[in-house]
Amino acid sequence: MAKLAGQGNKKAFQFPRPMVHREGLDFSFSGLKTAVMLQVRKSEKQATLDADRADIAASFQQAIIETLVKRSIKAADQQGLERIVVAGGVGANLLLREMLAARFKGRVYYPRPAFCTDNGAMIALAGAMRLMDGAVPDAITATARWSLDTLRRPAENSHLS
Repeated sequence: MAKLAGQGNKKAFQFPRPMVHREGLDFSFSGLKTAVMLQVRKSEKQATLDADRADIAASFQQAIIETLVKRSIKAADQQGLERIVVAGGVGANLLLREMLAARFKGRVYYPRPAFCTDNGAMIALAGAMRLMDGAVPDAITATARWSLDTLRRPAENSHLS
């Protein structure tokens, strides 16, 4: 998406910056994703989606990054932190790196881009380990705010551990 966003106008669409003025440090992008979906549908209906695609991506990226930066700095300020560690796929985003460098007074640490990956592989590995440990696929359920303390360690004889 960042590559496509680099070809667009980040000011073309005004997408919401979710939760930036709320108390607490929670993130939610559901309203933003809905706004983007509605814009895509509108562009499809107007037969302008091909022309709008890069602008939608740029405007979406801008909204996400501004939100992440504001909430991250707010968290660091509330906790009195002078350092932030950015990990996961988002850590490879150059706009995020630029904005944090410009706005955060402390130090920001990132893995090398090659190590900034999505957690999909980690989730797949965890699932494979559960299956190898005898978990039944239809008995595996998604649980919001699932405490890691409730999970057993995978079997010691698993070749994945």
